[in-house]
Amino acid sequence: MTTTAASQQTPRTWQVSSEAQALLEKFPPRLVPGAWPRTRESRVVLEYRMAAAPFRGDDSQSRCHRNASLQAVLDWLELYPGQSWQQRWEATAVGHDGRRDWRLQMLADLAAAGLLDRHPGYVRKILGTGLIQLIGGDYLRPSLGWLMATTSPLRIANEMAKVRDPEGIAELRTARLAGTVGDSTMIPAIEKIALVMAAKGGLLRNVTIGDCLELMRVSREVFPGPTRSGRHSPVFYQLLHSTGLFPSDAPPTVRMFSPVFAGQVPVEQLVDRYQVACRPVRDLLVDYLRERQPAIDYGTLTSLATTLVLWFWKDLERHHPGIDSLRLSPETASAWKQRIRTRVVRSRRADGEITETTVERDTATDALTTVRSFYLDLAQWALDDPARWGPWAAPCPIRATDIQHKKMNSRRKARMDQRTRDRLPILPALMEAVDRERKAAAGRLAAARAAQPGETFTVDGVTLRLARLVRHSPRIWAEEPATSRRRDLIREEDNAFWAWAAVEVLRMTGIRVEELSELSHHSLVQYRTPATGELIPLLQIPPSKTDEERLLVISPELADVLSTIVCRIRNPDGSVPLVVAYDHHEKIWNPPIPLLFQRAIALEIRPIPISGIRVLVSDALARTGLTDVTGKPLDFSPHDFRRIFTTDAIMNGMPPHIAQLLLGHKDINTTMGYKAVYPEEAINGHRAFIARRRGLRPSEEYRHPSDAEWDEFLGHFERRRLALGDCGRAYGTGCIHEHSCVRCPLLRVDPAQRQRLIDIRDNLTARIAEAEREGWLGEADGLRVSLAAAKEKLAQADANLQRRVVAVELGMPSFSNVAARTVTS
Repeated sequence: MTTTAASQQTPRTWQVSSEAQALLEKFPPRLVPGAWPRTRESRVVLEYRMAAAPFRGDDSQSRCHRNASLQAVLDWLELYPGQSWQQRWEATAVGHDGRRDWRLQMLADLAAAGLLDRHPGYVRKILGTGLIQLIGGDYLRPSLGWLMATTSPLRIANEMAKVRDPEGIAELRTARLAGTVGDSTMIPAIEKIALVMAAKGGLLRNVTIGDCLELMRVSREVFPGPTRSGRHSPVFYQLLHSTGLFPSDAPPTVRMFSPVFAGQVPVEQLVDRYQVACRPVRDLLVDYLRERQPAIDYGTLTSLATTLVLWFWKDLERHHPGIDSLRLSPETASAWKQRIRTRVVRSRRADGEITETTVERDTATDALTTVRSFYLDLAQWALDDPARWGPWAAPCPIRATDIQHKKMNSRRKARMDQRTRDRLPILPALMEAVDRERKAAAGRLAAARAAQPGETFTVDGVTLRLARLVRHSPRIWAEEPATSRRRDLIREEDNAFWAWAAVEVLRMTGIRVEELSELSHHSLVQYRTPATGELIPLLQIPPSKTDEERLLVISPELADVLSTIVCRIRNPDGSVPLVVAYDHHEKIWNPPIPLLFQRAIALEIRPIPISGIRVLVSDALARTGLTDVTGKPLDFSPHDFRRIFTTDAIMNGMPPHIAQLLLGHKDINTTMGYKAVYPEEAINGHRAFIARRRGLRPSEEYRHPSDAEWDEFLGHFERRRLALGDCGRAYGTGCIHEHSCVRCPLLRVDPAQRQRLIDIRDNLTARIAEAEREGWLGEADGLRVSLAAAKEKLAQADANLQRRVVAVELGMPSFSNVAARTVTS
């Protein structure tokens, strides 16, 4: 296997989704013909037409300027060959690059021909007026790219409204006044529509969907990159769509053609975007991903490609140039595993210095698991197809012990439980804060609508002044009297409402944030019980992570929230608008559906995306000023509400298997992992268990003892006290060894009575000697048994004393002598 050089950097193309590509083929742009009747007219006819209304200027000065500039432009165009004015314009070659000032070439050509009889500075100022007359009269049709990039002429929409299509432009300006966006957005949108009319010809009603899509593409090509993003605004398409000029099958949103929503891309592009240097390995990664593709969704496929190509192989090529084999040396594999386990975090200190800190990467275990699966898959597939996969089978550099699933899960569980404990007590305060902010924002908006420009008003302790606007704006702007900072009250009220709606629905249902964004008017269903006929409202959760839909009972509080949302978004006729949503996981556009979480952006009604819901919740939490136990601002993610819902439900008596069904988990252990364990919960549960166990035992075991029974119980322990120590016989039993305490194994000798044991031993020794002397052999045998028992008790007492005063040195074991590393044959 050989290594090839890295491919050259190529500029990114204007890539769109497959749905957008099909629409581009369905709605092609109009073609500009090489010639048309108007551009073939002679100069005499042209000048006569330009001198009449509506091309003639309103006063003598403007008529003089327009005529002078027109004559200069016509003189310049006649210097070039062509049968029409459009051919002469193309022959000048100034229309190829709009960033070049065409007026400089024109002045040079006129001066060389001796036709520049006026002052060059004056002529240069009025040349744009002459060219715009020819464009408005449909004698010239410059390209869209040139019109968008040139600095002269400008304000083509004004000329179009005067000479080309007054009724069409007037309709657009009427829609501008009735719209929900200001002049700073609508005027450039109308200007873009005028550019299409200038480049393609015809009136406003002749503008097609393909023309608009071509304008979007040309805009990306003329102004690439993230700079000047206002150039790519799709409001012009929304404006035309809202006026009803497009057919019913027109794309509902021009965002479908944005590179941001590129859709699903082939496996080859997923790999090639990281520019792998080794071509054989690149082909292997493509084959592997294509083999896995049928069994996984697109989101998992992109994650798999990122891990294997970027984090694994591209990292190896960066640190080991020329690598071309999956067989890694121990040093190479160890270095890569160390790099993937940690990451560098840069932070700025108070003095401005940037510090770097190495922290553990949270996704390291997932990356190691993916790479290990990659190696094991190749090894397994090599057995089935040796010719294809056999050359790439190699020992896996990641051992099973490198992936500590249990440790990772326990850390995640502890971290998530702590988040739940921190946020569950604050949830009531958050609910009250977002509801208060919603009502206050609505009150400020209502007060501003009733006020006059420059008038101050106070709502909920906040004093504002209605701003005086120079340009028209449908937004309601208010100023803070102290700082003069302007605030968009309509946007504030909209954000406050949707933040409240998101918090309420998430906390009362425990659904995922992607499920929240997919709730629609069709999700509100009802069920009538067969026995009683009671009508139960249900919320149908669309399939998401587990591809299973489920039904939740709608509580009265949740019903109020959902009805408030429906009342806000529905049309005057009572219907809920249909919106087109983009699935960021599968990278596809869903059909139009009546989503609940939708709002107006410019002239288009868009669904609130997942990222938008996160921003709404974060901003609402920031306005509340709530902090955690350390005093830092508290953060709430949408998934925190799901954990809080689970913990609160189970703590209040919901069976875990019912919570599993409500949450949509396939494994009940996942549901229990969402539940945070509280210390007082464990204590109360243990106490309740003891109470239940006592309730199941016979009641006579828990009766109150009489005085006689209590005295007898205490007397038992008093009667166990002996001269040599304590008797260990059971309660309620008498001595069965005829009080031969020295011989009894139940005697526990008190070490303080050691001398008494010595005296007993010496006495027994003397008595044995006396018995042997007197011939009492039976007595001597019994005394010998007692002597042996006395010596045993004395040895026990000595051992107890020895353990109390002597410390045993255990030593320090070496690493090689650790028990876990010792092998016994």
